Amino acid sequence: MAKATVAILRTKPETVLDNYRKLCELAGIKKALDSSAPTILKDNITWHNVFPGVNTTPWQLEGTILGIKDAGYNDLVAVHNHTVVTIPEKGEKDLKFKPVYNRFNIPVRFNFKKVDMSWVKYKPKFKTLALHKIFPEGIRIPDYFQGKNIVHMPTVKTHSYTTYTGALKNAFGGLLNYHRHYTHTWIHETLVDLLAIGKEIHTGMFATMDGTTAGSGPGPRTVLPHDKNIILASSDQVAIDSVAARIMGFDWRKLPCIALAHEHNLGIGDPSEIEIVGDTDAANENWQFKVGVNLATGTGRLLWHDSPLKHLQNLFFHTPIVNIFIFASEYYHDKIWYKYKGLPVVRKWEHESPWGQLFAKYPE
Repeated sequence: MAKATVAILRTKPETVLDNYRKLCELAGIKKALDSSAPTILKDNITWHNVFPGVNTTPWQLEGTILGIKDAGYNDLVAVHNHTVVTIPEKGEKDLKFKPVYNRFNIPVRFNFKKVDMSWVKYKPKFKTLALHKIFPEGIRIPDYFQGKNIVHMPTVKTHSYTTYTGALKNAFGGLLNYHRHYTHTWIHETLVDLLAIGKEIHTGMFATMDGTTAGSGPGPRTVLPHDKNIILASSDQVAIDSVAARIMGFDWRKLPCIALAHEHNLGIGDPSEIEIVGDTDAANENWQFKVGVNLATGTGRLLWHDSPLKHLQNLFFHTPIVNIFIFASEYYHDKIWYKYKGLPVVRKWEHESPWGQLFAKYPE
C-alpha cells in the first residue's frame, strides 16, 4: 500500500495555471496544511539573475498561489532568504515575482532582516545527524517560521554538491543563517536535520516542483536547460524529491539525503511505496541527466568534499578568508559566466522556447 502521494502533470504555457491548480488538488493540499495557521510561500531564488531551469518560475508561483487559495487558504506571506552570493531583492524583481505578489496582496518578509524576524535557539526533538556538531553553540532558526504552514517551490535540476536539488534543499536557505556554508561537507545529513526540524515547527508542509524547463549539468546555477513540460506536487518532501530524482535518472538509494530521510521515517523515498497520480506515465521517464561542475563549484567540491583540503575548511570558511571565495564566486558567476555564456542562453530560451516566451510576457 502506498504511503505517500506525488502528483505529476504534463503541461504547456496555455494551460499551466489551471494545471497547477489541478496539481495541488491531486496532491492533497487541503489535507496537508492547517487551515487555522498562516502559510509561508518559500520560493526558490537560487540565482538573482534570470536563467532557465534555475529559479521558481512566475507561473509556478502564480499557479501554486491559485491552488492554495482554491483550497481555502488565504493568509499567505512570502519569505525570502539571503545567501553570500544571491541578492533576493534583485531576484524578486528580475524573476518577476513582485507583480505576482502584488496582484494577490501577499506581503514579503526577509529572514535576514530584524524588522521581519529574529533568529532564536531551537533544540530539536529529533536526534540530529550533523547540525549539533556544526553549530555546537546551538542551532538557530527564524522565530517567524514556527507555528505556520510552509509551501516550497523548487525546480527540477541537478546540483554539483548534492547530485539533485528539490524540496529538501529548499529548506536550506530558510532555516539556516549566513553561516549555512559551514554545513556543506555534511550537506546530506544537514538536509535531513532540517526536514526533521521543519516537521516539528510547521503546522503543515507542501511542495510544488517546476520541470517546465529543467536543468542538468553544473547546477544549481549554470545548468544546461531542457524543456520537459512537467510539474509535480506532494505533501511529502522526500517523496517528491525521490520521484523528481528518478525522472532525472538518479537512484534514490544513492542520494544520501533521500535515503537517510526514508530510514528515519521523515518521508518516503522508496518509489514502490509512492502512489503517482495525474499523468502517471510521466513518472517513468528517464532524462539521463548528468551532474557537472564549473570553475566555482569545482573549487567548492575540492574544499568541501573531494580532497584533503576539506580538513582546512575552518581556516578557509570560518575566518575572513571566506570573503575571498565569496568575491571570486560572485565575480565569476555574475561578471564572467553570465555575461559571456549565460545571457546568450537566456536570449535563445526567450526566443525559441514556449516557456521562455511565456516568461517574457510576464509583467515586470
